[in-house]
Amino acid sequence: MKQLLLVDDHTLVRSGFQLILEAQQDITVIAGVENGEKAMEYLNSSSKPDIILTDIHMEQMDGIQLIQAVKKKYEDIKIIVLSMEDNIHVVQEILNLGADGYLSKDSNVEEILFGIQQVIRGEQYISASLSIDIIRNLSKYSQMDVDRSAIMTRYDISERELSVLELIAQGHTNAEIADQIYLSKRTVEGHRQQLIEKTGSKNTAGLVRFGFQKKLLS
Repeated sequence: MKQLLLVDDHTLVRSGFQLILEAQQDITVIAGVENGEKAMEYLNSSSKPDIILTDIHMEQMDGIQLIQAVKKKYEDIKIIVLSMEDNIHVVQEILNLGADGYLSKDSNVEEILFGIQQVIRGEQYISASLSIDIIRNLSKYSQMDVDRSAIMTRYDISERELSVLELIAQGHTNAEIADQIYLSKRTVEGHRQQLIEKTGSKNTAGLVRFGFQKKLLS
């Protein structure tokens, strides 16, 4: 029996999906909470679920922040996003962060249950409607400009921190960066650590990888 934690800020949505999921023979919903902050409180104080099914847009820690926090602390927990969001760049970001599946709330119940079962089996799954849209519009999506300012806002990265990130990616030491942008070495060290924490990276290499994945670096 797989244990599932349901995270959605709409009580009716949580209640409806809980009824649907608990009708399955191999799934039990151990709790339902309204945002990522409540989900982390539950994980830190209670038994750990096998799967988290979460929305994206929530106050007090949204779904993206929740994925980062869970994958950093409880990497064995599988995460499936269930959302109305159909922006392909958002979907890509969520999968890059380590989510195991992405389901559209527009999907029928059968597909949602199928997607959950695929993740339980160790596979990844993305709703068919999104997959078809990606294939049909591949050239358009590959040419779309990434909104750098939106990414910086989401991760609370300042222009100064972006400058530090660019110099880190070029291989400069903290002392060299300090000389180039007229900061103390200690301040640069602080910016580097803050960037690692804000992006959920494990180390400087992971930070640079994040920069290229999000198109903050070129």
